[in-house]
Amino acid sequence: MTTIKEIKELLATVKELDSPVFLELEKDTRSGVQKEISKRKKAIQAELDENLRLENMLTYEKDLYKQGLTLIAGVDEVGRGPLAGPVVAAAVILPQGCKIKGLNDSKKIPKKKHLEVFQAVQDQALSIGIGIIDNQVIDQVNIYEATKLAMKEAISQLSLQPQHLLIDAMKLDLPISQTSIIKGDANSLSIAAASIIAKVTRDELMKDYDSQFPGYDFSANAGYGTAKHLEGIEKQGITAIHRLSFEPIKSLVSSKQKS
Repeated sequence: MTTIKEIKELLATVKELDSPVFLELEKDTRSGVQKEISKRKKAIQAELDENLRLENMLTYEKDLYKQGLTLIAGVDEVGRGPLAGPVVAAAVILPQGCKIKGLNDSKKIPKKKHLEVFQAVQDQALSIGIGIIDNQVIDQVNIYEATKLAMKEAISQLSLQPQHLLIDAMKLDLPISQTSIIKGDANSLSIAAASIIAKVTRDELMKDYDSQFPGYDFSANAGYGTAKHLEGIEKQGITAIHRLSFEPIKSLVSSKQKS
């Protein structure tokens, strides 16, 4: 009789839910066999669901492919809200029809999967550009304008000239045709790719800053105003990477100047 281990190995080769292998194995009444069948069917269904999700996230891209445009850059940023550190943008051109398992809005990707998906984008992208605008520029021009600058910088760093830009909720003053998409990182695979590149890049920067400026928990909070971060400001004051135009930093600086 075929062992359950052998059946498990056979099931691993099955890719379709209507495979005749399932019909044959379902005749085997052993509970261990039935358990493996159920497990494999669930795995195949999960793969089908994931493929459909990714296919749906290529809707904007597929419309552009029909127009003969293949070099499509997704553009996104992270770091608008933190009290410290830069705003980071990324521009990513994926190959036509590219589907990367697990790729989504970076906020929806489990933290433990960030590096894995980031690496998959790095491996498969045709070109990646990154733009970093520091806190001093953010204070000079405001966060909205700084975000635009970061996005423009990221696009300028691409090794390939994009034929079209898909941008997360932003319009850029550039001579390239573009589409602004609300919640773009959840609706376009190209923007989602830019989202994870920008996110991991910025998180790594903030880890470096944590070693330069200990006591603010930058590795964990990425510069956002968490309790530990605010406690660090209260105990040690502000650092060279804090955004002076953001509250409560602005009021702290103002009150010190007055005193």
